[in-house]
Amino acid sequence: MTRIDRIIKNVNATMSMADMPITSADKKRIKSCLQGKQSFETAVSKIVKKYSKLNI
Repeated sequence: MTRIDRIIKNVNATMSMADMPITSADKKRIKSCLQGKQSFETAVSKIVKKYSKLNI
C-alpha cells in the first residue's frame, strides 16, 4: 500500500466514525491533491463553488 493509499484510508476511517464516509470522487480529489496535480485550495474552491450554486 502506498503512502497516498494509507492517507486516503485514514481519512475515510476518520470520516466514517462521524457517519460521513468519503465517496470515490472524494478519494480521487484527495489523491490528485497529494500527487500535486492540484492544490488543496483549488479543490476546496471548486467544491464551494459547486455547492454554492445549488443553494441559490
